[in-house]
Amino acid sequence: MGAIRRVKTKRRTRDLDQVHADLRSSKHLLEHKTLKPAEDLPGLGQWYCVECAKFFESEHNMEQHTRGKNHKRRVRMLREEPYSQKEAEAAIGLRTDNGTREPSKLSVIEEQAATLDLETASHG
Repeated sequence: MGAIRRVKTKRRTRDLDQVHADLRSSKHLLEHKTLKPAEDLPGLGQWYCVECAKFFESEHNMEQHTRGKNHKRRVRMLREEPYSQKEAEAAIGLRTDNGTREPSKLSVIEEQAATLDLETASHG
C-alpha cells in the first residue's frame, strides 16, 4: 500500500478566491492582516506578500521569495479569474436555459399513430 497524503494545515495559506478578494478590496486585506497581533507575526508583520498570503522576517527574505518559483507560480494562478457560483451551477446544469426543445421524430410519429387509432375507432 502507498503512503497516505494528508494536507498540512500548519503552513496552509489562503485560497485563491480569498486572495482575489484581497487584491480587489484593501478593506478585505486589512481585515485579514489584523486577525493576529503584530507581535505574533514574523518580522512584526512588516513584510507581507499579498499574492501568497505570507509574512516574512526581513525585507531580504521577502525579496528572495518574490524571485522564487512558488511565488511566480502563485501569481500565474491568480491571473485567471476565479469561478463564480453562477458558473459552477451552469457547469452541472442548474438554472440554465437550454431553450425550447423540439419534439423528437419518434414522439411525433407516435402521436400521429394515436390520433389515427382514435379516428378509426370512432368511425368503426
